[in-house]
Amino acid sequence: MRFDTIIIGGGLAGLVAGIKLTSEGQKCAIISSGQSALHFFSGSFDLLGYNGTNEIDNPIEAIAGLDAKHPYAKLGASTVAALANEAKDFFASMGVRLNGDASANHYRISPTGELRKTWLTLDKHFACDSLESLSLGKTLILNIDGFLDFHPHFLSDGLKRQGVDCHVASVTIDELQRLRTSPTEMRSANIAKVLHKDDAIVRLTEKIAEKSQGFDTVILPSVFGIYDSLMENYLVERLKCNVKLVSTFPPSAPGIRLQMALKQRFQNLGGVYMLGDMVTNGHFEGNRLMDIHTANHKDIPFEADNFIIATGSFFSHGLQAHLNSICEPIFNLDVTASGERQQWFDQNVFETQPYMSFGVVTDSNLHPQIEGQSVENLYAVGSLLESANCLKEASGAGVSILTALKAANNILKR
Repeated sequence: MRFDTIIIGGGLAGLVAGIKLTSEGQKCAIISSGQSALHFFSGSFDLLGYNGTNEIDNPIEAIAGLDAKHPYAKLGASTVAALANEAKDFFASMGVRLNGDASANHYRISPTGELRKTWLTLDKHFACDSLESLSLGKTLILNIDGFLDFHPHFLSDGLKRQGVDCHVASVTIDELQRLRTSPTEMRSANIAKVLHKDDAIVRLTEKIAEKSQGFDTVILPSVFGIYDSLMENYLVERLKCNVKLVSTFPPSAPGIRLQMALKQRFQNLGGVYMLGDMVTNGHFEGNRLMDIHTANHKDIPFEADNFIIATGSFFSHGLQAHLNSICEPIFNLDVTASGERQQWFDQNVFETQPYMSFGVVTDSNLHPQIEGQSVENLYAVGSLLESANCLKEASGAGVSILTALKAANNILKR
């Protein structure tokens, strides 16, 4: 089977690259071994939020202080700014409305009540430009009875530290009460599915309206819709107070919705999405990758002019740790890993962990290397890349989206 571009990895980076390429007329395939980290989506995309413990207000300006190996440093500040604008337009074209700007981080609130710097936040989700501008008035944090992946008291404590007048309550309807018979069923995705049936969302909205009387703002768990945002719109239109949604602990309903929307867009454009298959190896001639093989298709090669590897870091097995080495398991690409095993981590779990910055070595065009030689038709994108500590920096989504767009643009220019 032959394609213009084959993308290895079906998460955020892989799907963004695939949609960009297919929208420009390329014949593309995405090979994905399983579900993506979008199921852990916070409701916001981070670009660059922190330098150590210091908050970053302007991510574009902060790029100058990054290590030269960092993906953003390789792209350059002006390219990052241009790609950030392209990314916002990219999601808007799919009907995904995101608020924010690459030159001015804003705050989101985490499920544990921390106010965190971020880049883009889904419309209707909690966001504020600055702590000084946080104006919610009398606020009700409302949970669904028995839902354990949302913790109103954590949120209340975090907002009270900022001077917000917070109150906590819960609400339910019969259908959700029946869901409680099994604690494992009381998850965000299952709640969203129940609310899609009959007039469940209508009756829940009525209950929320009763509870929120006398409040200026009501904060709710983001469990309203995994197929579309119609239920969120319904809530906002019918409640008389300010409505703010906050993402829950995984699984993330808006993350599942976004994953489904991206996958559907890719397939509607003619892309081939192969879920549940794994690339096992590739055939090289000189500094070019000619074809790959997968576990499900055995000896049938997949050929392409270009390839993108977007397999993620350790979490998704894009990188693997052995007793004394770190490797990229498909092509054995060059990887940065400093020192012996004892130097890969800090005993204090809250400190910066060196292994989080390990990743695939690339040149300035995102071509990965094998024994120091760049593979000219292979691109590495996303959290697979070296030098970006996505957790500590709050940069994971930005690295994934922007490097995917950059790789796709490079391929289109070729």
